[in-house]
Amino acid sequence: MQYDTAACLHSLPRVSRAWFWGAVGGVLLLLLTGSRTPAEKPELESKDSRLAAAEARIRGIYERGEFRAKRFRAEWLPDSSGYTTMESVPGTKDRVRVRYDAASGKRTEMKSGDNGSDARSANVSPDGHRKFYFQNGDLHVRDLDSDQTTALTRNGPGRSLSINNVVWSPDGKRIAFVQSDSSQVRKRLVLVPTDPSYPELREDRFARVGETIPSLRVGVVDCKAAETRWLSLPEPAEGFYLGQVSWAGSDELLVEKLSRFRNERQFLLANVHTGEIRTIFHESDPAWVVASIAKNAGLEWIRDGQAFVVVSEKDGWRHAYACSRDGKEETLLTPDDSDIIERAKIDEARGFFYYYASPDNATQKYLHRVNLDGTGSPERVTPENQPGTHDYDFSPDAHWAFHTYSTFDTPPVTELVELPEHRTVRVLEGNEKLRATLKSHHYQPTEFFGLEIGDGVVMDAWMIKPSDFDPSRKYPVFVYVYGEPHAQTVLDQWGTVHGDYHRMIADLGYLVVSIDNRGTPAPKGAAWRRAVFGSLGPLSTEEQAAGLKELGRTRPYVDLSRVGIWGWSGGGSNTLNAMFRKPGIYHVGIAVAPKPQPHLYNAWFQEIYMETREANPEGYRRAAAINFAEGLEGDLLIVHGTGETNTHLEITEGLVDRLIELGKSFDYMTYPNRNHGLHEGRGTAVHLRMLMTRYLLNHLPPGPR
Repeated sequence: MQYDTAACLHSLPRVSRAWFWGAVGGVLLLLLTGSRTPAEKPELESKDSRLAAAEARIRGIYERGEFRAKRFRAEWLPDSSGYTTMESVPGTKDRVRVRYDAASGKRTEMKSGDNGSDARSANVSPDGHRKFYFQNGDLHVRDLDSDQTTALTRNGPGRSLSINNVVWSPDGKRIAFVQSDSSQVRKRLVLVPTDPSYPELREDRFARVGETIPSLRVGVVDCKAAETRWLSLPEPAEGFYLGQVSWAGSDELLVEKLSRFRNERQFLLANVHTGEIRTIFHESDPAWVVASIAKNAGLEWIRDGQAFVVVSEKDGWRHAYACSRDGKEETLLTPDDSDIIERAKIDEARGFFYYYASPDNATQKYLHRVNLDGTGSPERVTPENQPGTHDYDFSPDAHWAFHTYSTFDTPPVTELVELPEHRTVRVLEGNEKLRATLKSHHYQPTEFFGLEIGDGVVMDAWMIKPSDFDPSRKYPVFVYVYGEPHAQTVLDQWGTVHGDYHRMIADLGYLVVSIDNRGTPAPKGAAWRRAVFGSLGPLSTEEQAAGLKELGRTRPYVDLSRVGIWGWSGGGSNTLNAMFRKPGIYHVGIAVAPKPQPHLYNAWFQEIYMETREANPEGYRRAAAINFAEGLEGDLLIVHGTGETNTHLEITEGLVDRLIELGKSFDYMTYPNRNHGLHEGRGTAVHLRMLMTRYLLNHLPPGPR
């Protein structure tokens, strides 16, 4: 048998290539035939054992769900007297719906067909006599008494026109809806993997940065006459977006209208008889007034529709305001210099506005309340002795709530509480089995801390240490990054940021770290969140690197000569930026589903933060990782799904071509027909995590020194 020595050597990992040049000819033969020398055998066996242990843990996580928390799910009865839930019948595969009385806990097994509630589906009219449905892309209504049907729209089948946001008027006479017209949105061809030899093509509409977006209009259709009246909303040439569309009584429609760049927001009231439209709330900001997270969008009516509560950042903090229906009177409900994280519930009967906040710790979330009339000071409702993240599912009258709380290291507990005293009535789900499983693994507690990098910037961070951590030795660092405005990674909450996977990685001999730079949606004020306006990438790269240096300065067990970084989507982009712009700091990178050419990404997301390339050419140049690819020095793995509908494969393939042009060494893995989450196909989740783990072990030696 003959070997092309140069070709064989080139195919070996870099570590093996370096080892080769120090070996003698006899060892070369053993290496090429796959044999192991006595010196290398323990190291390889150690790597093999690590991989075997990692695979067992990964299969436990992604196939067997050994670390998956149980979630309590129930529906409140309209009168708030109790709730219904589905329960398994012991000894069978059957499930039965059960009703519980909130106060007494009395359990009643319900008969088939009885949902124990007077609640109706949203597509049934308020009087219960009619129901709307879709057929061939058009809106129809059926009279439930006569079974007569009427077509309300006549769009016909097709992908250009669509109907959404369908809502009944309170008197049941009209239906409001939003029509989206994508006929002017450019099409892109998508490969449909039917016959492998003769795959089919599909055309999808895709509004890229700077391109035409769907045009929108709001219609009100009379259910008897089947006649539609279109609201005369101003239509700027660049287009606009709509948020909340709902009825404000049977004669007026509320419309939340957003500018294309989301730097202006209006709430409009439209009279459906006269067509008159008036503005009841307006705000604008040089950056944006509304980011991509919609949890605080829209408004809520109070005082029988004579006032409303809206959340805004117009004074630099995310605050709640109570405004009169005409918009002329406004009361600030949360006057302190801190952010609302999100709205929770309005209890008009008792005069409370409930909301989530954590003024002293942006990684946690607690329930607060304030008087609806603006008097008094906000107060925390969640008990002080319960750290972490808290969520409440309120009964309609806000007297009861399913309270779920957890921390990064402790699985969620759900209990029934009585408000406003927050009295615990009973535990509904404790996740005891999962708690016992975690205890058997003897994990190190996850450490949360702040990293001060100058100019008053303190970034939140967490660190997961190996179970056998020795503070007298130095460990390699593996950074998990997102760093964009859509999400925080540093949250003290169970089940976030690939926590189970990261614990496994830590036990292989790494310090796993995550840092939230400015621009992430932390409740630290609007200035923190808008610091990245104009260009996503440069600031996050600088601050992540500065945070890593501060970590090494303050913790002697951090080995900054061995640093890896990985991320998904926006985190994949920031991984590329780290590897290209800071090659002296990061040595190994794994970028999953990145967007190295942001001008090719979708208009809806990217334009909020960077507007268009025509309006902001320098911002797009500085944001694009592809423009800095010549800086790559370390080991880089890029992973992408070929069925992407979000960060299209072509966005990454442009970078692949650039790296090839530059003669850079890198690794590239595509998963056929997988979308952005890379979860389609049997075994994909395990294969991806094993790919990442193997790459990390091969290129970033684990364990303390």
